[in-house]
Amino acid sequence: MTVSDAKADLRRYLQYARDALVWKLDGLGEYDIRRPLTPTGTNLLGLVKHVTGAERGYLGDTFGRPAGGQLPWADSGEPNADMWATAEESREQIVGLYRQTWAHSDATIDALPLDAVGRVPWWPSAVSEVTLNHAVIRVIADTHRHAGHADILRELVDGAVGMNEGNTSMAPGDAAWWESYRGRVERAAEEAAGRDA
Repeated sequence: MTVSDAKADLRRYLQYARDALVWKLDGLGEYDIRRPLTPTGTNLLGLVKHVTGAERGYLGDTFGRPAGGQLPWADSGEPNADMWATAEESREQIVGLYRQTWAHSDATIDALPLDAVGRVPWWPSAVSEVTLNHAVIRVIADTHRHAGHADILRELVDGAVGMNEGNTSMAPGDAAWWESYRGRVERAAEEAAGRDA
């Protein structure tokens, strides 16, 4: 059995999620990375913006290690300001802030033991204590969740799919195979619905 380094494992899975999320922006124009694709306005660049703030909070502020300066949208007073990008906010600015956040978070992980205790400032004080291990796992889960959202949004935009540039993690098949497969899935859904009627 191979012995692993817990911090290295956590950092690897966190970076994998970060890279997957940012990769979903590649090759798309400004409209496509910003446009709302769900009734609640979910969009690709907004997901990156959101995880930037969440990661800074959990792996910075929670452990008394603020990243330096507030995020530009933090005091906007705009509901959901972290879930979409204004026309004035550039892709480069948001992705750049996210990459700065990675470096700061990685420094926190390196500097503190996994059992270090912090307080999540926006949680009720009675339950706000967390270990660094807990906070990192929470950020990994949140980032992977939003990378999954981004995967679906990207497929809706231009049909591109995959976990990362080198791994689609999809069944092999050409457009005709996927059309046939989707048809089988649709027929199964209709058949099951017919049994409910």
